[in-house]
Amino acid sequence: MPEIRDQTAPPAPAPVPGGSHGAVTELQITGMTCVACAARIEKVLNRMPEVSATVNFATEKARIEFNQQNTDLTALIAAVQRAGFDAHPMRDFAAEKQERAEAYRHERMRFIISLLLTAPLLLEMAVMLFTRGAHGAHGLLPVWLQWLLATPVQFWIGRRFYRGAWHSLRGGGANMDVLIALGTSAAYLLSCAVLLLNLDIPVYFEASATIITLVLLGKLLEARAKGKASAALEALMNLQPKLAHVERDGIRMDVPVAQVKPGDIYLVRPGESVPVDGLVLEGTSSLDEAMLTGESLPQAKHEGDKVYTATLNQHGLLKCLAVAVGAQTQLAAIIRLVEQAQGSKAPIQKLADKIAGIFVPVVLVIAVLTFIAWWALGSGFATALINAVSVLVIACPCALGLATPTAVVVASGRAAQAGILVKDATALEHAHKLAVLVVDKTGTLTEGKPKVTDLLPAPGSDEKQLLRIAASMAQGSTHPLSRALLEYAQARRVTPARTDSLNELSGSGLRAEIGGIAYLLGSPAFIMQSGAALDEAQILALQQQGKTVIALAQGNTLLGCISFADTLRDSSAGAVARLSGMGIHVVMLSGDNAATAQAIARQANIGEFRAEVLPQDKAGQVQSLKSEGKLVGMVGDGINDAPALAAADVSFAMKSGSDIAIEAADITLMRNDLMSVADAIDLSRTTLSKIRQNLFFAFAYNVLGIPLAAAGMLNPVIAGAAMAMSSVSVVSNALLLKRWRPYNEKFRRWRP
Repeated sequence: MPEIRDQTAPPAPAPVPGGSHGAVTELQITGMTCVACAARIEKVLNRMPEVSATVNFATEKARIEFNQQNTDLTALIAAVQRAGFDAHPMRDFAAEKQERAEAYRHERMRFIISLLLTAPLLLEMAVMLFTRGAHGAHGLLPVWLQWLLATPVQFWIGRRFYRGAWHSLRGGGANMDVLIALGTSAAYLLSCAVLLLNLDIPVYFEASATIITLVLLGKLLEARAKGKASAALEALMNLQPKLAHVERDGIRMDVPVAQVKPGDIYLVRPGESVPVDGLVLEGTSSLDEAMLTGESLPQAKHEGDKVYTATLNQHGLLKCLAVAVGAQTQLAAIIRLVEQAQGSKAPIQKLADKIAGIFVPVVLVIAVLTFIAWWALGSGFATALINAVSVLVIACPCALGLATPTAVVVASGRAAQAGILVKDATALEHAHKLAVLVVDKTGTLTEGKPKVTDLLPAPGSDEKQLLRIAASMAQGSTHPLSRALLEYAQARRVTPARTDSLNELSGSGLRAEIGGIAYLLGSPAFIMQSGAALDEAQILALQQQGKTVIALAQGNTLLGCISFADTLRDSSAGAVARLSGMGIHVVMLSGDNAATAQAIARQANIGEFRAEVLPQDKAGQVQSLKSEGKLVGMVGDGINDAPALAAADVSFAMKSGSDIAIEAADITLMRNDLMSVADAIDLSRTTLSKIRQNLFFAFAYNVLGIPLAAAGMLNPVIAGAAMAMSSVSVVSNALLLKRWRPYNEKFRRWRP
């Protein structure tokens, strides 16, 4: 019975072994309010011996590599707690979602209470603006009532800012909480002084309370937007059905999917989703695999075909054998890759992280200088202080911290929905700069399923003998041509003989003994080295038709030649044209001779190809192209492609390929289609454009807002509102990436 192999690495529990004593784990972080918090946690963790950590503010996760001999999970959590935050090992998605929902409801209630207390103060401020102070310096409401309304907002609702500021300062850093706590406290305490000393100057209770209320509103909106950013991942997790129809001991029963074991027999009825990865034993149907590949066309399924978790059975009853369950399914592998990508950092984030690390101290200095300058110019203590408060509350490091990771979260989720699995943010960023794309011929440009087209026995031999000996030798090889030979022999009802010995020479051919007689099977050049004479004109004619030719010899006597044809994928020529239109130079690598390679390159409209490239030389070809100073990508699907994939700046693996190729690749294409490579590059360019927009908005906001506040052109309430909305605008802009569509979806949309 055919075997299904998991196409990705095994699941990664926490901690995951890495090396002799190394491990990798992920922690969920709580209590962060801005990117400065994430930078602080990173610094604390990385100070520990043999620990390397990255903290993602947008996803609130820390990915930590550590030595299990020196450090354990408890020590890592304790370090985060000493920094003033909390952490726990990653729980299942449903538990995390429920906890976030409860925290959101709690914060929403606090905001509503804060708004109710602040509303009269906002009304007071509006009256003061429209009546231009006709009710005196202290406005319409008595000052004691303003104090009564503002105090619970300042110290009960706003205690989170004081707590966060204290933990940050105690840890040797400064975050957004420090700015909010200082700014609102200054406005509140100045107003208290006016009340106690009965001074004839305005009070600013409405400013302190309104700033806190607006910041809470901004955090709520930000949390909602961040939740939408991870909606694609949540949708993937919700795809798997809850129950499976299992047959055990001849009895059919419905059991939770978590209880299905490898080897179980299960049924999939029409209109139901496949519960676990399996193999069709009985039945014929078609399955919608769009959630895996992004391709909406149904895929026919027959006996012996693979089926995958959460794909939809459109018609026909299928009886299947469970092969991969739980964390071993294809869906679980996709979710792991998406989570890994969403938790990684893109190189473009480094500049924002550096600025965020010094942001708060710089803002504090600017606020102090603003206060000194205004007081020195004779504007009075109150005016100087309020302008300094405006500087404190308008500054927003959060927008800088969210600019890149939110875009990565949305883009990687959207890519997964289109059948493009991005391993990390670095690959997503680098793909947009590719100048050269190296494409392996077999299985990438072509279907990778060659078929025997011609049997050409030499004089003194016959087709049956030629096929029997060649198929006998092919039994010990996994090469696509060997598989094609065996399938052809089976169809012709030719039984292969047993080989006494077999030696496979990579990139050349096979050497074997059958019945004590030595045979050679391989490329014409390999056979000619043995001294056998070949009809070179006949071979060249076949090769110019795009066919691959191998020859069989007994010693130095030619027994005949066999030709194969591998069909070009329907989309390959269009994909090459699209890539060329994107400014990417496509280079084809092939182990075939120059004539065959040229014929395939001509069909695909590829201008440059390199023929007779041995598997071990593919990585050298990639390095050669990289030495020209260009960013080089590589697309492959075979075990022999793994070194070249690893050598490329950005590597793409076809899902139909080997496990090794997929593990070596930066991006896995669930749809075996070169057009997906163009989609991935297009998404990379769209994402980088969105990241640059976000960074521009974040920098421009702070570069313009802080000087305006320092110049006294913004009162604290307007400054607080602007700060609250800055992060929301950045996240909302990243959410526009959800509109991105792969080429096949656009084509269907545009087609009349």
